[in-house]
Amino acid sequence: MKFDPMKYAYASRRNVIYAKKGMACSTSPIASQVGLEIMKAGGNAMDAAVAMGTVMPLVEPTSNGLGSDCFALVWSARDNRLFGLNGSGVAPMALSARKVREAGHSSMPKDGWIPAMVPGAPSGWAELRRRFGTKSMAELMAPAIQYAREGFCVPVNVARLWKGGVDRFAAAARKEPEVFAPWMDCFTKNGRPYGAGETFASPDYAATLEELAATDCESYYRGDIMRKIVDFSRKTGGFFDESDFESYRAGWVEPISVDYKGYTVFEMPPNGHGITVLMALNILKGLELGGERESAGAYHKIIEATKLAFVDAKKFVADPRYMRTKVEDMLSDRYAGVRRGLITGRAVCPEAGDPSCGGTVYFCTADGEGNMVSYIQSNYMGFGSGIVVPGTGISIQNRGANFSLDPESDNCLEGGKKSYHTIIPGFLCKDGRAVGPFGVMGGFMQPQGHIQVMVNTIDYHMNPQEALDAPRFQWVGEKKIQLEREVPAHVAQSLAGMGHEVEVVNANTGMGRGQIIWRTEEGALVGGTEPRADGTIAAW
Repeated sequence: MKFDPMKYAYASRRNVIYAKKGMACSTSPIASQVGLEIMKAGGNAMDAAVAMGTVMPLVEPTSNGLGSDCFALVWSARDNRLFGLNGSGVAPMALSARKVREAGHSSMPKDGWIPAMVPGAPSGWAELRRRFGTKSMAELMAPAIQYAREGFCVPVNVARLWKGGVDRFAAAARKEPEVFAPWMDCFTKNGRPYGAGETFASPDYAATLEELAATDCESYYRGDIMRKIVDFSRKTGGFFDESDFESYRAGWVEPISVDYKGYTVFEMPPNGHGITVLMALNILKGLELGGERESAGAYHKIIEATKLAFVDAKKFVADPRYMRTKVEDMLSDRYAGVRRGLITGRAVCPEAGDPSCGGTVYFCTADGEGNMVSYIQSNYMGFGSGIVVPGTGISIQNRGANFSLDPESDNCLEGGKKSYHTIIPGFLCKDGRAVGPFGVMGGFMQPQGHIQVMVNTIDYHMNPQEALDAPRFQWVGEKKIQLEREVPAHVAQSLAGMGHEVEVVNANTGMGRGQIIWRTEEGALVGGTEPRADGTIAAW
């Protein structure tokens, strides 16, 4: 049988999916099934999230890895409240902005050891399991270990991204083979990318997970796996020391929120930029968007609010220990009113205000007991830094690329510091009750996707699938916006007339990939999954 797995001539439609006892939504059919299998075997939504977190680096290595960071928003039915888990890593103590500048860089590089930070995801898995899980780490990692040993068939969209990774790192491996050749050994077939439908297996990944399972992830930070990472770093010009790992633990934090038209929208606090979503919604709640979603007026107001919130976040968000601007000032109604007043009928080049005056995989889970998890995990730019630790299957993120080298910036690189972070899980509540988790992954598209999904849901009463299906925009700087080709032509023309510099994009992989699970008033679960990816909902 001959066909092209990359060709799709006709639009298809997905319906929302309902379930009673459990639901797992992700961009990977395998990961969604793993999450549901864990719940059907007696685990809860938190157990399912950990299991999915350990399988996603294998089935989508193009977006995350065993050297990823993670964030999670966790609704505990037992406690009837929401918890935040920050599993973002820190810069090695031996690294500084001065050293990077002395090495000849005017900004943070994207590849190699300089942007590599201590990974936080394995610690995040352990913290989530210890606090809320019901199963052992060995039970939760068993599916990922089996898939790693036996292999799985590479999905279509993962194959597309895989090719981009090979294009990126093949040249680097020729230039610095001691640093990047392990990446080529781990993720290529004799130098070429894995294609759609081909089998990828990783015995090294399986062996590393077995070590993590046996030690509840302690080996990653205070054992043999840590020593392998540090030894390879020292051998190839990296900056890691044992103490960088030994002192690290993922931490529990208090989520931040705003009220938006009768609902409470939650995001993670800085160092993540989920606050961008909340600031934009704070601006929008004082504006009339109109009754038609596909109108230039609605697009314009959402775009302008997004731009104003984004430039503020880029300027002020950093490791919270270093932020001089208060989160409560950034989320105040007073400041939202000031920013709202800047929105006119014309597009503007946004500038940051003064609030103190006067990359990635996303998935979500829910169980029949009322527990729900909004979870995101990322290597940042595709395969991350391009650093693979030989014999481990560990690919390390390049989150340090988001540091500034400006000593006046709150986000200036410093050893032991967390960088500005783009990955953001979201959660929605109403009247103190959980509605459910949502998220849209994809670098700096993430808060823009969150804003659009929330407006679609709350202002335009869209179901979860419709809210994800709706065409999206992406602001890319100054007055420049990208529109998906599904945006009506008259809307694009009107936005151009308002001063926006409009580009219609045909490839929508950069427009974010989201998942949603809502709990209805009757207690049923209803989910939507991303049409721009290999999204799958597993329901029970």
